[in-house]
Amino acid sequence: MMRFENQVAIVTGAGRGIGHAIALRLASEGARVASVSRSEKTSQSTAEEINRTRVDAARAYAVDVVDHAAVQACGAQILADFGRIDILVNNAGVTRDGLSMRMSVEDWDTVLDTNLKGAFSFTQAVMRSMIKQRSGRIINISSIAGLTGNAGQANYAASKAGLIGLTKSLARELASRSITVNAIAPGFITTDMTGVLPDQIKEAILAKIPLGKFGESEDIAAAVAFLAAPEAKFITGQVLTVDGGMVM
Repeated sequence: MMRFENQVAIVTGAGRGIGHAIALRLASEGARVASVSRSEKTSQSTAEEINRTRVDAARAYAVDVVDHAAVQACGAQILADFGRIDILVNNAGVTRDGLSMRMSVEDWDTVLDTNLKGAFSFTQAVMRSMIKQRSGRIINISSIAGLTGNAGQANYAASKAGLIGLTKSLARELASRSITVNAIAPGFITTDMTGVLPDQIKEAILAKIPLGKFGESEDIAAAVAFLAAPEAKFITGQVLTVDGGMVM
């Protein structure tokens, strides 16, 4: 089913992991995709993978979401290239873990600037065009850490909690223009980033998941596709946890 035919989706952090899966899922349902990554190589790789299935369905853009001015320019270029923007998925994120007592201000700033300010910057880059067309879907990828906190991740948890606050505020601001804004809070998802964790830590996490298994990037991609679809037109300002029951 081509739910997103003739629609344009921006996916940040599309070069790998969850962002890669989201880009492929939206493209598989008809969307044309702006594959955005800090790395030109990875953004291009995702775009090429999509274009092997559908000719000229994706384009690659390399930008560091920390750079507000560069993000505004990137958003303007995407709009010029595609003519419209219907879906924005703010997925780009980093971790710089460590106990708060020893955390450097550089590690704090890097995580907050990427995970939170980056989402604000890209939203601001597309907001006017969505308002003008009186439609749009903005989906922010948060985390269950933003709901519960996590020892050793004060910066990451703060950034993801901030994304939830940003989501709810934007939902109120943009609802009158038929633009929905929602967040997804993944639990433990198997990616390259989580794959390096020691087995004992994985086992401890697994014991806390009622479904008894880790999630996959495609689980998050499916949730994004739902929130971006016409069926979700009356859902806004919400946080959808996709975590196997870890947070109830």
